[in-house]
Amino acid sequence: MAKFNQPDPRNSDTLIWVNGLVNRADAKVSVLDSVVQGGDAVWEGLRIQNGRALQLEDHVKRLLDSAHALAFSDVPSSSEVKDAIFATLKANDMTDGVHCRITLTRGMKSTSGMDPRLNVFGPTLIVLPEYKGMVYGDEGIRLVTSSIRRNSPSFLDSKIHHNNLLNNILAKIEANVAGVDDSLMLDIDGFIAETNATNVFAVREGTLVTPTAAACLPGLTRQLVLDLARSTDIPVEERRVSLSEFYTADEVFTTGTMGGLAHVVEIDGRRIGASMEMGPITTTLQSIYQTQCWEKASPLR
Repeated sequence: MAKFNQPDPRNSDTLIWVNGLVNRADAKVSVLDSVVQGGDAVWEGLRIQNGRALQLEDHVKRLLDSAHALAFSDVPSSSEVKDAIFATLKANDMTDGVHCRITLTRGMKSTSGMDPRLNVFGPTLIVLPEYKGMVYGDEGIRLVTSSIRRNSPSFLDSKIHHNNLLNNILAKIEANVAGVDDSLMLDIDGFIAETNATNVFAVREGTLVTPTAAACLPGLTRQLVLDLARSTDIPVEERRVSLSEFYTADEVFTTGTMGGLAHVVEIDGRRIGASMEMGPITTTLQSIYQTQCWEKASPLR
């Protein structure tokens, strides 16, 4: 599978949920919506395969937890969010090879401004389903260390899955300029946090190592991989990790809903591992992720 999935023509005539079903071409929010006014929204990505949604309950819970942390009012219930997801998928007869971008904004304002008290119309719920494969392909990805530091909880808590992604976008621009796939972002003290789009893992002498969830999102795929590793007796360390430890790792891979598990072949021009092939521990975890995890995923209704 090639990197950088191009737009799929099957998506052009789909129906999108924007507080109700609308044609994709007509799916819009107001210029007064909070997501336009200040990136004031929260979001999730949901992967659909063979009539099942992976980690559905966890994604919906994190969406609503993030909205609560940002003090949204009149937030829809978990059942209402899931009903909107299922209704949108059913309307499009989408059951496989689909990624859903679910967004909940603070809603439309009565007039332009920052103050949440101007949000008098209730939140806007958006469900955008698209046929979309794993974005990184199978051949391995290259990273460059970004000069942009990942937000620390002193500035903006990464555990809030918010739509204000400029911190990540600036790092992604650096990756584009360097001609690589993504940027590896450090925390304020110079330890590894995550990439601009994913969590990261290293394998060192048989032990799986990943940064603590301080300046990174504690991703759901990240947690799934940690659980899988422990269940298969792979030693796990969650700790502060230096850049040189990733340079000299036996394996490095990223995790995320959009890309699953993707192995890293190069960081800042340093080759990772002995070859360009996926390492044995990454291969084992990816195999389990692609089989056993989907067997436990939530069926669509």
